[in-house]
Amino acid sequence: MVRREEHGRPRATCPACGFIHYRNPVPAAGVILTGRDGVLMVKRGFDPAAGAWCLPAGFMEYGETPERCAVRELREETGISARLSGLFGVYAGFDDPRARAVLILYTAERTGGRLKPGDDAIEARYFPQSRLPRRIAFESHRRALAEYRARG
Repeated sequence: MVRREEHGRPRATCPACGFIHYRNPVPAAGVILTGRDGVLMVKRGFDPAAGAWCLPAGFMEYGETPERCAVRELREETGISARLSGLFGVYAGFDDPRARAVLILYTAERTGGRLKPGDDAIEARYFPQSRLPRRIAFESHRRALAEYRARG
């Protein structure tokens, strides 16, 4: 592979066959779920940002829709089942060292389950919008939470 100017950027390109390696963003999906005690967040158990809080969200699996991913991530990370109630917003993520993400967030209504952290979350709890945790893992989550609060 050699670096060549392709489509306005330097890209890894095979000089023999012309294959161009595109480093594209990775889709992720998550949920903004509110309850009597505020907005549901999870504490990350692993890097990046281990110990920081975020919305229940994660990378999409191959063949999975954003909606299914959001519901799956919520269930895996919090034990909560939910029905999506709408698209909240789409955010570009630039601060995850693993990949550039496109985060698709939905609002949801709880349909069941018991609140219990799981998968890569070590804690799950509701926070009042006026007292969110100080350390939030990703800028896209901070922006979404600020927008959610502003929409009131």
